[in-house]
Amino acid sequence: MPVTVVIGAQWGDEGKAKVIDLLSKEHAYVVRYQGGHNAGHTVVVDGEKYALQLVPSGILYRHVTPVIGNGVVVDMPTLFNEVDMLESRGNSCADLKVSTRAHLIFPWHQSHDAISEAMRGDDKLGTTLRGIGPAYADKMRRVGIRAGDARDPERFARLIRERATVENKLISEAGGDELDVEEMVELYSTYGARLVPYLSDTISLLHNALADDAHILLEGAQATFLDLDHGTYPYVTSSNPTAGGASVGSGLGPRDLSRIVGITKAYTTRVGAGPFVTELFDDDGKMLAEVGHEFGTVTGRARRCGWLDCVMLRHAVRLNSLTELSLTKLDILDGFDTVKICTGYTLNGEPVIDYPDQYDVLERIEPVYEELPGWKTPINEMREPGDLPAEAKAFIAVVEREVGIRVNVVGVGAERDDYLIWETT
Repeated sequence: MPVTVVIGAQWGDEGKAKVIDLLSKEHAYVVRYQGGHNAGHTVVVDGEKYALQLVPSGILYRHVTPVIGNGVVVDMPTLFNEVDMLESRGNSCADLKVSTRAHLIFPWHQSHDAISEAMRGDDKLGTTLRGIGPAYADKMRRVGIRAGDARDPERFARLIRERATVENKLISEAGGDELDVEEMVELYSTYGARLVPYLSDTISLLHNALADDAHILLEGAQATFLDLDHGTYPYVTSSNPTAGGASVGSGLGPRDLSRIVGITKAYTTRVGAGPFVTELFDDDGKMLAEVGHEFGTVTGRARRCGWLDCVMLRHAVRLNSLTELSLTKLDILDGFDTVKICTGYTLNGEPVIDYPDQYDVLERIEPVYEELPGWKTPINEMREPGDLPAEAKAFIAVVEREVGIRVNVVGVGAERDDYLIWETT
């Protein structure tokens, strides 16, 4: 299977980086295909934590060529902070490739983000204020500055100056603080010069790699239900983390995608505002948050927690043509006397078959739960399916039954090797 896509099947934070790190062993290229530095992927190696926002998770393997694809919006200060951090810890970034077609984030994008969110008052979206949305908006308005523009220093400086001057007027009119245009031109010209050695026609690079039978892993940020078109709009991100976005954001055609892996926690979390059918406000919710260390990698914000929602997962299977699931953080349920899985929805007492297409309807949905006995046994050192308690096996069996595809990997701890390959019996 030359091209594998890894996609979050919930609202993000499912543990994609760990699965990507596992799969990277058998891939020559690992490609980020959308999003920006608003998404954090965390990998723990020998007790060392690596929190990555832009550099693909596969960077921790020497045989992997990490690629930032055309669908990503790149904040250069964040990118180089990451490169410096990785190289200071013995991880070379010399082979990192950044698409010439990727759009760049500038301080005016972050100013617009903050102003827009403040103007929403009580209806805030919960954006990370990193400038992601405004950068994608400029891309759609065809006024964005792309990474490849940095190859011509004089033109790059002129583009920054022109855009910064225009954006300053808009920021001022909206009541924001104007930016120092010449200071920005000087700083970002320096960043641009540092970016040039990493630039590549990544679309040709990846197609040539396929022609040479190389295996490619496409890494999504955020997740299915934060997708701009298919998520719980307007509480979504500004790009398409779904499988369709993997093609657009990497330049590989849909028929090139042969394996599409959905990642789900053994429970559900969400950051920021928006509907959440299985959200818990009781001691169980607090326990999930505390034991699961549910705080955002990028923002540090506490995540909302609830039971696993298989109605969501079934919809994620449809949207992405998922071929399998990786079930992460099963160990977080070790201490529960009973665990629940949402297997259906009702609205005003009537069953709801399909996942609702409007967030205001989702806010009125009631979950239907299947309750299972907990296993009350630590599973973090278990490496074979037969080692798991019968109750944990039963939990996985219900997930497979409800979602309709197999679970392939089960995460049982935070460390790099805390997983087992699941074989359905």
